[in-house]
Amino acid sequence: MVLESLINPFKAERKPWEMFFIGFLYSSVGIFLSLRIFREQASLIMVFLTVMACIPIVYNTMKFEEKKDLIIDKEITLLKEHNKAIVFLMFLFIGITVSCVAWYVFLPASTVGSLFDKQTQTIESINNMVSGSLAQQFSTFIKIFFNNVKVLSYSILFAFIYGAGAIFILTWNATVIGAAIGNFIRSNISQYASSIGMAKAGSYFQVVSVGLLRYSLHGIPEIIAYFYGGLAGGIISVAIIKHHYQSEKFSNILFDASELLVISIAFLLVAAFLEVYATPLLF
Repeated sequence: MVLESLINPFKAERKPWEMFFIGFLYSSVGIFLSLRIFREQASLIMVFLTVMACIPIVYNTMKFEEKKDLIIDKEITLLKEHNKAIVFLMFLFIGITVSCVAWYVFLPASTVGSLFDKQTQTIESINNMVSGSLAQQFSTFIKIFFNNVKVLSYSILFAFIYGAGAIFILTWNATVIGAAIGNFIRSNISQYASSIGMAKAGSYFQVVSVGLLRYSLHGIPEIIAYFYGGLAGGIISVAIIKHHYQSEKFSNILFDASELLVISIAFLLVAAFLEVYATPLLF
């Protein structure tokens, strides 16, 4: 297909920043088509269309990374190689997120309402303020951490069953984060416009910066964790499909996947700590 031919894992590892524009393009095309053809269900259809565009590059990445497990023996070297994939996949995720932010801010309110309907419902259900005593904050930390672990398990499961299935969970999260940032920017820009007019451009730039930082602070390590988990599930999935479980290298593949899972859990701990203790203090 046309979108599939734009990039491959080898090229993406050499120029990971290009994946930002790929993600922005994939998401924008998905948004445009969903609004034109499936307007009433656009909030979900845009996710599926974006996922369809991402599947080839993500699945080829899983195969590429699984192949490295068969060639590279040193675990530190192998992790460095996997990190290349994580970096360009993060650029892909950020591109999708920024696309959602841009369209949320610039599209008419009525269109935004239908385009991000399901995402807004999700934000409202999880957007509880973290406050109270240290004991209450710790309880919230545990709750958020285990909720993120549940999402991580879905990413691993989807990657294991569908190969590139984790991209669905990650794309959905990108649209939710994009909607949250877009709503923050749009609401605060409206307040600035009504109070000081359009004269102070610096104030609007500050709103955008704060909006991005507020959700990126804990969102980036959280998404990195999902990518590590999805990569682990995808590598095992490819190994089974190619019957590499019958080879002597399969133990290396399992060990590598387990290390990726440990790394993902560590990132989730950091993300939950930042969300509960750092974000409320700064914003």
